Amino acid sequence: MGEFFTSLFGTTGLVGTDWGTVLMWIISGALLYMGIFKQYEPLLLVPIGFGVLLANLPAAGLAVVEADMVLNPDGSLMNFAEIAANHGIINLLYYSLIKTGLLPPIIFMGVGALTDFGPMLRNLKLAFFGGAAQSGIFTVVILAVIMGYTLPEAASMGIIGGADGPTAIYTTIKLAPHLLGPIAIAAYSYMAMVPVIIPAVAKLLMKEDEFKIHMRNMDKQFPPKYEIKHLRTVKILFPIVLTLVVSILVPSSAPLIGMLMLGNLLKEIGANTARLADAASGPIMNTATIFLGLCVGATMPAEVFLRWQTIGILVLGLFAFAISIAVGIIAVKIYNKSSKKKINPLVGATGLSAVPMASRVANDLALKYDKSNHILQYCMSSNVSGVIGSAVAAGVLIAFLG
Repeated sequence: MGEFFTSLFGTTGLVGTDWGTVLMWIISGALLYMGIFKQYEPLLLVPIGFGVLLANLPAAGLAVVEADMVLNPDGSLMNFAEIAANHGIINLLYYSLIKTGLLPPIIFMGVGALTDFGPMLRNLKLAFFGGAAQSGIFTVVILAVIMGYTLPEAASMGIIGGADGPTAIYTTIKLAPHLLGPIAIAAYSYMAMVPVIIPAVAKLLMKEDEFKIHMRNMDKQFPPKYEIKHLRTVKILFPIVLTLVVSILVPSSAPLIGMLMLGNLLKEIGANTARLADAASGPIMNTATIFLGLCVGATMPAEVFLRWQTIGILVLGLFAFAISIAVGIIAVKIYNKSSKKKINPLVGATGLSAVPMASRVANDLALKYDKSNHILQYCMSSNVSGVIGSAVAAGVLIAFLG
């Protein structure tokens, strides 16, 4: 009888449970708690958190395996049927949808279908600050290299500063896939903390009178010299022209920019392509998001995630985020020194890709100092340009290091 129970116990997952496994269950629970109850990026943190749980179920075989385990003896990659047969459904999904770089561009297509570039086109000057905010990416790349990380690893950490989850994942897949789990966690966790990080950095760098710069009053005092007469036509041409120009200059950014602009074009055409735009921003994007989050979480078994390297990624990611916000604010402050028409530095703080959360946070912050100072539309100009800026920055990094 004793041998029977011993044998029975040996078939359970309790045999393979150690402190690392339990700690990963706690981390999974924390991610699920933030997504479900705190509503921090629930569309990503819930599937990522559940993926972490699946990856750390003892003897279940649901964690993503190392790349050398899906190779045939001759060094060639197993076909997808062989991967499924040998390593299960999670690895089939990971190596077919994530490792190939398929899902991030598909999600970008959905983002494009949800994005209105109108505010940016009406205030092209403000779009510059979305580009300035990307400097946080390259600052952290340099810092990470100094700390001993390889250039591809450093680039994958730096891209967290763009505050764009799909871009961070896409870049990491191309440059440092072994860091995918912690980088995805850092990217989406800090995106969820935008309502905390932007006010903290802004209050550190801005004076009270700068918070009160009234953008609408500035427009009345210094009206724009030029206005777009045929905005709808411009909004249709914009994604086509931008895709062509950016893809020629930075070809490696074409998958992200191209799909982003395709989604936007479907939206701007109107009724004739409304069904396609709805599909891109609805069922297609939602399905891709589920599999992306699940597979990213599954890359984090305890033996992979519980390393000192993970702490370094989290710290550098937060630094990249804060630097991006700070540089955007400083860029506006420098501009204001030589311009009669002042810009609220909070516009520079929204040069992140976290659309529209960053703009809403900045607008709420401005309203605390002046209840009539609605700056949302101005912030969106910088905010949506940050989406383009982070994709281009990722393309540059992949071109040089991929």
